[in-house]
Order: sequence, then C-alpha cells, then structure tokens
Amino acid sequence: MGNTVETLIRVIDLHKSYYDGEVELPVLQGIDLEIYTSELLAVVGASGVGKSTLLHIIGTLDQPTVGSVLYDEQDIFTLPDTDLALFRNKEIGFVFQFHHLLPEFTALENVAMGALITTRNNKLVYEEAEALLDYVGLSERLSHYPSQLSGGERQRVAIARALINQPKVVLADEPTGNLDRRSSESVLELLWDLNSKSGQTFVIVTHNQDLSQRVDRVVQLVDGKVS
Repeated sequence: MGNTVETLIRVIDLHKSYYDGEVELPVLQGIDLEIYTSELLAVVGASGVGKSTLLHIIGTLDQPTVGSVLYDEQDIFTLPDTDLALFRNKEIGFVFQFHHLLPEFTALENVAMGALITTRNNKLVYEEAEALLDYVGLSERLSHYPSQLSGGERQRVAIARALINQPKVVLADEPTGNLDRRSSESVLELLWDLNSKSGQTFVIVTHNQDLSQRVDRVVQLVDGKVS
C-alpha cells in the first residue's frame, strides 16, 4: 500500500438481515470500515459470519438493510438502478471461488464480455482481453473453452475478466478456495503482482492463512461485526 492513505470506500453502520417468513435473520450488525486506495485488504472470519454478504454489498450485488457504502464519498445506493449497474460494470471487478465463466465461450470471449456491453470499440476490447490473458500467463489458451482449462487457468481467466474495464477495486470471494496448493500459490502471486503494478485496490474474502499473512491489512468479522 506504500504511503497511500486515501480512503476509496467507506462503509457506515452497515446492517443486513434476511427473512424466513416473519423471522429476521441478522447477518451484518453494524459494520464500519474504511478501505484505502491501492491497498490489499483481507476479510477473514468463521463460515457464516457474513464475509461474502459484506463483499456483495460493497460490490453492489446486494443492498444493505440499513447503512451506507460510499465510493469517493458518493453514496452509491442513492443511485438509480441503471446508473448503479453502469457504476458496477465500470468501477468494480469480481473474482469468485467458482469462476463463473460462460462455458460456451472461449477464454478470450469470456474476458472481453464485460467490456463489449460498453461503448468501447470491439476490436480494441479484444486486443485488451488478449493482452490481459497474456499478462496472466494464458497467451496460448485464448481459444480454449473453460472445460479445456485447469482450475488454476480458469481462475486466471476470471481475474483477467475482472480487470477488463480497469476497475478501481477488485473484490475476490475465496479466489483460491477451489484450487490445489500449487495453483493457489500461482493465483496469489498474480494478485500481488497486479496490486503492485496497477495500484488497484483488492478486497479478498479468504480462509487462506498464507494469503491473510501477506496482505496490507486484515479485517476480522465476528458475529456480524468488525472485531
């Protein structure tokens, strides 16, 4: 993170509950958190404590029951749905434990997909997608389909896809949770390299002890709150 201390994301008094009929099931119970520009932040905690829920709300995939999420001091949940979707596509990249690649498309097409719905030139998008796949070590896998790739290779495609719109923040939910040790280490090295070279902010939900020991900062969730 270097000397950068500028706040990119501010989470204020965040609560999230789900409902089973009339029974309230509280998951997040008053999260206050600042996430800084260019930092590599790990969110850890026991299963079911709300780590993924927090990540999904920060990523605008879910909305809080109570509370605010500010990007550069803009309360993003005050945006109309259309503007929020545009914000999500442009400013946030996602990497999930299960890569969620589209099986009927090649690695190159999967990476390009998120940028093709913008107004950018398609030829340039594919050139950028190819460059990203080269960067993550998959220059010889451009025309391969997900079923033809190893687990580690699929996750590298997912990381390249998350970067195609040059987002300010990349949110990763257990990015090594479905990988063997060798593939996991390879993906971690890629994340460090990206953070170091691009200056993008990474927020990573993880159970991986190696990962949590090598980030700029660790936030632990206990009983729906920051410990």
